[in-house]
Amino acid sequence: MTKDGGRRIATARGAMLVDPASLGALLDGAGEALFEPQFWASRGQLTAVDAGRGAAWFIESGPDRWVLRHYRRGGFMARLSADRYLWAGEARVRAFAEYRLLGHLAQGGLPVPRPVAARYRRDGLSYRCDLIVERIQDARPMSTVLAAGALSEAAWRAVGAGIARLHRSGVDHADLNAHNILLDGRGGVSVIDFDRGRVRGRGAWTVRNLARLRRSLTKISRNLAPDRFSPEAWKSLLAGYESARGGDESARDR
Repeated sequence: MTKDGGRRIATARGAMLVDPASLGALLDGAGEALFEPQFWASRGQLTAVDAGRGAAWFIESGPDRWVLRHYRRGGFMARLSADRYLWAGEARVRAFAEYRLLGHLAQGGLPVPRPVAARYRRDGLSYRCDLIVERIQDARPMSTVLAAGALSEAAWRAVGAGIARLHRSGVDHADLNAHNILLDGRGGVSVIDFDRGRVRGRGAWTVRNLARLRRSLTKISRNLAPDRFSPEAWKSLLAGYESARGGDESARDR
């Protein structure tokens, strides 16, 4: 057992990191097939597919709702390989790092999905990897919500407060954008996709996180009504952030 509650299982070409309590009998019966969309489709439990850069499949296994994600490269590196990463030891496997980070954050009560399983398959000097996490129920990406209508001031403040909770715990999200923030119908805010995320000490990275989010919101709102993202909306987000963070100077005037 690992300190985050998971268990490492060696495989023919790599390893898996799993939460036995979540998987139950599936763990012994399926093995690595857990990370194959065809396995879930054959059981009638594959409910939706997101074919974006980080390909994702939505699974319903009994009462459980999960997301299976295959790691894919973006930008220039995708031209060299769509989904292979340079092998630098198991400690550097991206799916394992994200699993452990999510386990740590979930145990701390932060608004993130709970990890279920991760695996890598090594091929010489490269590897591929996958991750299964719980699906945040009744939640939609902030980008989708904004496309459908304007957010209230309370919602903007709640988003700021949710980010502040992560920053108070030293969580540096490598790609904080409007697609990775989820909103539910009860005012809840969650954050997903912690690939390359880490826990670190206080610093200017908090400002970079917020600046990245602001660029994302500006980009997705270009073709939307003016009320979807305005200077007032950003001020409300920062007000929620500063209130939950205690008025940290690093966030001001952004």
